[in-house]
Amino acid sequence: MQEMQFKAPWGPWLTGLTLFSTLILVGIPIFSFLNHLTDTRWTTFVLVILPLGIYVGALLFLIRGYILRDHSLLVKRLLWNNHIDLSALRSIEANPAAMSKSIRTFGNGGLFSFSGRFRNKLLGPYRAFATKPKNAVILKFNDRVIVVSPDQPQRFVEEVKTRTGLN
Repeated sequence: MQEMQFKAPWGPWLTGLTLFSTLILVGIPIFSFLNHLTDTRWTTFVLVILPLGIYVGALLFLIRGYILRDHSLLVKRLLWNNHIDLSALRSIEANPAAMSKSIRTFGNGGLFSFSGRFRNKLLGPYRAFATKPKNAVILKFNDRVIVVSPDQPQRFVEEVKTRTGLN
């Protein structure tokens, strides 16, 4: 089957959270240098290295898009792809409310992506690779639940169903 690509659009929450976090995580080091607050190793670490490290670390986990290849899904990151085998997929559905009222248990909640481990009443524990929660697509396997947010959720669902033989 031919490879199919989907974009990972940013929603308003991700845009706002990323801009706000950028102002803080980049602003603190700039403010610190301008006001000569980095006179010791400790203050340099806390006011410059730590905020910039968090920023760059989150940037590396940015989600650039999704690629469907035969029976697998690739989540495009900045420097690598996460591979998800779809051969054991039980169900798939688009649901704009899938990530509503979620609690992040481990991961990133809005700096370049919503990615990592989350939990809510609808899905229980799940793993997210999302940028726009309103575009959420739920992939259910026997042992896990994954949420992605492609630019065309219904087309994505139909394409995955075609590739995996799901009805």
